[in-house]
Amino acid sequence: MRPRDERDRTRGMGRRVWVVLATVAFVGLLFTTVFPTRTFLAQRASLDASIEQLAVLDEQNRLLEERVRLLNDDAEIERLAREEYHLVRPGEKAFAVLPAPGPPEAPPQVGMPVEPDDANMAERAWEWLTERF
Repeated sequence: MRPRDERDRTRGMGRRVWVVLATVAFVGLLFTTVFPTRTFLAQRASLDASIEQLAVLDEQNRLLEERVRLLNDDAEIERLAREEYHLVRPGEKAFAVLPAPGPPEAPPQVGMPVEPDDANMAERAWEWLTERF
């Protein structure tokens, strides 16, 4: 009976070894495929965001270059000086159009000034009672 027990024990050990080896291989497969894939996907998302930001910055640079080109023109500088800084050429007169006057102020009331009633209900009831009696 001993040889058979020993044979069963070695078979059980062999199965355990295969299970442990399969588990180690599976974990190794995870480390070599899944985790680098997640890193790759995160890097790709970061790259996409950087490409989008680069496109926005390129557009802003294009607009700023156009603005620089315009500001090198004397006519554009004169237009800005007149519109934004209200400057005039020598010999010209500057005029300012004032806004229309607002409605006239109401005349002051003659008599006692009316104060706002900030009293709560209990104070008003007490006041009513003391006025009556």
